[in-house]
This record gives sequence, C-alpha cells and structure tokens, in this order.
Amino acid sequence: MAEPGFLVSVNTAAGSANRRAIDAALEVLRHQPAGVEVADTASVEELDRALEGLDGRRLVVLGGDGSLHAAVQCLHSRGRLKQSGPIGLVPLGTGNDLAGTLNIPLDPAQAARVVLAGQARPIELLVADDGGVAVNAVHVGIGVAAAQKGAAAKRALRRFRLGKLGYAAGAIAAGATQPGWYLEVAVDGRVIHGGDTPVLMASLALGGTIGGGARLVPEADPHDGQVDVIVWEAVSLPARLAYALELRSGNHAKRDDVRAGRGTAVTISSPRAPFSTSDDGELQGPFTRRSWKVEPAAWQVIVPAPDRTSSCGPASTWPSTT
Repeated sequence: MAEPGFLVSVNTAAGSANRRAIDAALEVLRHQPAGVEVADTASVEELDRALEGLDGRRLVVLGGDGSLHAAVQCLHSRGRLKQSGPIGLVPLGTGNDLAGTLNIPLDPAQAARVVLAGQARPIELLVADDGGVAVNAVHVGIGVAAAQKGAAAKRALRRFRLGKLGYAAGAIAAGATQPGWYLEVAVDGRVIHGGDTPVLMASLALGGTIGGGARLVPEADPHDGQVDVIVWEAVSLPARLAYALELRSGNHAKRDDVRAGRGTAVTISSPRAPFSTSDDGELQGPFTRRSWKVEPAAWQVIVPAPDRTSSCGPASTWPSTT
C-alpha cells in the first residue's frame, strides 16, 4: 500500500521564510516515493483553504511557533485536528520555542529527516473560552507590549537578517516604559495573584521557553496534561532588570516576587482595564476576562525517534497515527 503524500505549508509572509532553508527541507522530503505538494500561503485565509485539501496527507509546517499555531488553529476550528494525524515541523521562525522543547533540530534538512523517520507523539493544547488555541505559551502584560514593540523592530531589522533581535528590542522598550497591569490570576479555581496590585506579566506555558530561548519554565512538559503558570510581580525598574537577567538562566522562579501554579484550567481577569494576550506571538483581545483549559493529547507532532537500531535496522521509518 502506497504511503500518503505530504502537504507542506510555507508562510511566505513570515520574515524567516527564506528560499535556501525551504529548498533544503524540500530536497529531503522529496527524496522518497510519496508525493509532496507545497502550499505557499500569505494569510490565515489562504492557509485555511490549503488545509481543506489535506485529504489524508501528512501536514508539514515550515515556520516557527506562529506558523504552527496558525495551522493548528485552523484545524481545531474545523474540528479536524485529531483526525488530521501527526504534524511535521521544520523550524524556520525567529523563536522556534516549541521545536526546542521537542528537540526538533533547527537545521532545515535535519528537521525534514525527522519528519520522515521520526515518531508521532501526542501533545497537549491550550484552548481559550473563545476558541483560540496556543501550542506553546500565552502571555499577558509585558510580553504583549514587547510583542507589539518588537514587531516594528523586527521589520526594521529583517532587511539585515537580524529579525530575532526584535524580541530583545521589544522587551527592552516595553520593560522601560510600562507601569504594570492589574490582573487576577486563578489556577484550577485557586487565586495565585489578586487584582489589587500590579504585575509585570502573567504567562501560561506548555513548552519550556519563550522569545527564542528564554527559560520561562524549564521543567514544563507539553505532554503532561497541565499548564504551568508564572506571575511576575517585579514592577520596579531594578526588580525588572534582575528578573530579566535571571530569566535566561531559569532561576527567576526562585524569586520572592514570582508566583507559580500548575493545573488544567486558568482564568485571568482585570478589575481596572482591558488586557490583550499574546498566543504563540499572535495578539488577541482586548478582554476583561479570559479562561483557558488544557486539552491533553489534543494533537500529534512528529519528534525525533529514540535510537532503537539493531542488526535488523530501525523499527519503523513512518510515524504512527495511533
């Protein structure tokens, strides 16, 4: 029986969608008998139309967390996420945080080989009460402000192939100017921060890093059916600077001005002013209240297979859909 082909989604609007990396991945994917169709999409609408023609083929996303988020969102909104089978990822974004958590190589050719010879693994999904999803993380507060300011910086730096620095530029600009946000954060019904004092940021993490490698929750496991929640109360400038330095090492969670929780349901509300969220880098809102639930094993992603070689060769070269 012939193996199904591949539908390769490429976000041509993304700054990192460079031709050389795309061609390197496609060369590997085409070096097998199954057919490969490339869908160049420049909008969510174009992506949604392309996914209508998936027809049992393996979806491969060439892009970062935002591109993967868009594909998963489209399939989830249509109620087709689970039945679409395992999704392959070739990281071409500026962040690639979920790929890092899943140990998917950043080299496009190596990542494409994982798509061909890796294994399918169930992974959780964060689903909001308005139907929005997140595959890696949701931020409220300075993360949103940094994304807003960083978008302009990324556009300016992209011409010099320095788009990743937009994250840092946005975070610095936001960190120096934002006074804080009054948010009430509850995990599984337990309030971990009341809305009477400001916070710098609240984050919901399935994966371990954000912003291209900052170690938000190093121990986060996107397969355990729970979301890790971090609330940063460091609103003074010295505290912000100290927190930012410790974030890279992952030691920030030990600070007295950090609140943490873990559970299956999260609610954030604002008693004073509406807030926006960044869902895998996609800005949403404004909201006065938003809730999320974890859907365990909501979809499948192709990850590197463990080394099980023997004298008989590898056990399998095609990801299972079970």
